Amino acid sequence: MTMKKLAIITLAAGLSASTAFAGGYTAPVVEAEPVVVKGSSSSNAAWVIPALLLVGVAVAASN
Repeated sequence: MTMKKLAIITLAAGLSASTAFAGGYTAPVVEAEPVVVKGSSSSNAAWVIPALLLVGVAVAASN
């Protein structure tokens, strides 16, 4: 009697597992939101070279 119950449970589990994959797998579509990068206008590295040149001229003129 126990073997018959085990066979029925195995058959039921096998049949229910096969219907879980009906239709196949479809990958979910996730739309990425655009990333906005804000540039900082307060820091500008373009003034470094002229400032160094000005310091160099001032040092050369003082000698």
